[in-house]
Amino acid sequence: MNERPPRVGAVVVSYNTAELLRACLASLAGCALPLRVVVVDNGSRDGSAAVARAAGPGVELLELGRNLGYAGGTNAGLAALGFPAGGAAPPAAAAPPDYVLILNPDTVARPGAVEALVAFLEAHPRVGLVGPRLLNPDGTRQPAAFRFPTLTMALLDLFPPGELLPGRLYNSWWHGRYPQERGEAPFPIDHPLGAVMLLRREVVAAVGGMDEGYFMYSEEVDWCWRIRRAGWAIWQEPAAEVVHVGGAATSQFRWKMLVALYRSRARFLSLHRSPAAVRAHRMIVRLGMLRLALVAWRAHWRGQLSRDELRARLLAYGEASRAL
Repeated sequence: MNERPPRVGAVVVSYNTAELLRACLASLAGCALPLRVVVVDNGSRDGSAAVARAAGPGVELLELGRNLGYAGGTNAGLAALGFPAGGAAPPAAAAPPDYVLILNPDTVARPGAVEALVAFLEAHPRVGLVGPRLLNPDGTRQPAAFRFPTLTMALLDLFPPGELLPGRLYNSWWHGRYPQERGEAPFPIDHPLGAVMLLRREVVAAVGGMDEGYFMYSEEVDWCWRIRRAGWAIWQEPAAEVVHVGGAATSQFRWKMLVALYRSRARFLSLHRSPAAVRAHRMIVRLGMLRLALVAWRAHWRGQLSRDELRARLLAYGEASRAL
């Protein structure tokens, strides 16, 4: 008798991304494995919920009625798949799937991508999480594998190479990138871009869900940090290809998201790095925000930036400095 194929549960957190969500769900419909999809709608007003309802069998809609953030929405989806809060064992009738696929609504899985991720975890029992190769809509490669945050990475972000530092550093190991992404072989990483991740059931049960202290950004970094600390490896499997648009939900609140980004990065460092590193990061960010403010003023004086845009940027940079 053949063993049953592994069951996959997918969580898609949506916020006003109806058309992208439609394409995402259509791409998952071609998966050859038993796949249960939970769309968690974070209070969308653009018809995203209707898209999920019309997606057909295998797609369930969980309407939260308000925006709980990406971590909160993901955890609600995990609960719907049978992962109870607190790590308690679920009843047999509600046993969660063998693997959990976390993906953004602005992704489109190419044929065989989900199957390739599952096959990788099936073949590598000590790997707890695997990410795919991400592609831009034009088919070019998108960075999808990163090291855990460092002070050097913060410096390169805020003082861009080519201005104060050699440009070649930007896509280097020093900026958290993996040169192995240029190849075709799977390789170990610290964490993937959170747009697409496949995890083992045992990993979610042992480590728990995402930290809801992160409203947006760094939640997948923190999750992977805890997964690595629990003894699991994390890899990228380039044979699995997923198209990622990027920024579909966050672009709706561009400057608010900048503040959220630096608030989340500061939270990660405060939880997982030394007090000295936290202080150094605070100094780097505040100097970086001052530099950005000066750049914005210069653009305004040159007629390249409107007064309203200047005001929005200055408010965001000031708030990001205070959020540390």
